[in-house]
Amino acid sequence: MKKSLIAMAFGTFALGMAEFVMMSILPYVARSIQCNIPQAGHLISAYAIGVCAGAPAVVLIARKRPLHLILLALIVIYITGNALMAFCSDLRLGVIFRFLSGLSHGAYFGVGSIVADRLAPRGRSSSAIAVMCSGMTVANLIGIPVGTWISEVVSWRMIFLFNALWGIATFVLLYHMVPHMEPLPNTGIKGQFRFMKSAAPWLIIATTTFGNGGIFCWYSYISPLMNQVAGFASSEITMLMVLAGGSMCVGNIIGGKLSDRYSPGETILGVQLIMVFGLLTTFFQASNPGIAVLMLCICTASLFGVSAPQQLLLLRFSKGGEMMGAAMVQVAFNLGNALGAYSGGLPITYGLGYNYPALVGACFVGIGVICTAIFCKIYHKENTGLNLGMQ
Repeated sequence: MKKSLIAMAFGTFALGMAEFVMMSILPYVARSIQCNIPQAGHLISAYAIGVCAGAPAVVLIARKRPLHLILLALIVIYITGNALMAFCSDLRLGVIFRFLSGLSHGAYFGVGSIVADRLAPRGRSSSAIAVMCSGMTVANLIGIPVGTWISEVVSWRMIFLFNALWGIATFVLLYHMVPHMEPLPNTGIKGQFRFMKSAAPWLIIATTTFGNGGIFCWYSYISPLMNQVAGFASSEITMLMVLAGGSMCVGNIIGGKLSDRYSPGETILGVQLIMVFGLLTTFFQASNPGIAVLMLCICTASLFGVSAPQQLLLLRFSKGGEMMGAAMVQVAFNLGNALGAYSGGLPITYGLGYNYPALVGACFVGIGVICTAIFCKIYHKENTGLNLGMQ
């Protein structure tokens, strides 16, 4: 089991690099392809749109295929998109290549969650999914700071070439380490969406969108917050981002273990309450460097602390459309990313301080808390039974 999960974690590391590194190298890319930074921002949006479009599309097209073969096909799409991006010469082509790269993202997490769930011992599904997702947190801890440094001293193109080569290594590992797995029962196209007739998946999607989106309200503007409000020098921001990445790793592991010990719903609710506390404390005390750093660690750990429980919860409440349900978590995550970044920027646009995105984020997470609380109340029996390992 461990070898298979580590092989899949190589894939989530690759996806984490592709999604998040663009945020830190945007000025270099804009200068190279001769556009301004707001225009280059379309490269980030194109990836997110690819995630949202690719997750349901791949599920509908490949739902009858063996699961391990779907993972391999998704990595081929990833390799192609990143290899093309390494040689991109203008913005239009860049948008197309980034969209292509994003197509594999949501579906990979969806299919990977099902594979991890099948491989996990009884009662350890959340921990298994957390191991699979750990590559994403390692990308934030190590990959993105190193990628930013390479862009400064060599070229941003080397990052995408590295991504493509890493994708090839991941393909080899998946091919040799992930066992053959039969397709999920074919419920037809309508069957893939039948689970959405229940309120449960919509509540999970809503709590993922608003809960995670609340963190992105604040995190999207973390650099100017720590620089201009908390008083850290620009040269210290990179180390703060490494610290944030380490917190994500820790949060991912703890979230998986808590979900196995208690229940996914209760874990999400508890962690989201911690998010609200962290964001409100940031709003009121961001000018205190020590508190700002502590809240940075708490909030980023919380973001990935709910990752595995959310993935498992929607997987369990999408009977007959498990692949679609698991993929929808990534759609909701990226929707929250886009919505949070936009909403967090509004108070700044109107002349308020860089601590105000944290206040907006706290309101967002508050909506997520309400959705989670409603879910736990209505579906208490089913939710508490999940940690018994319904394989």
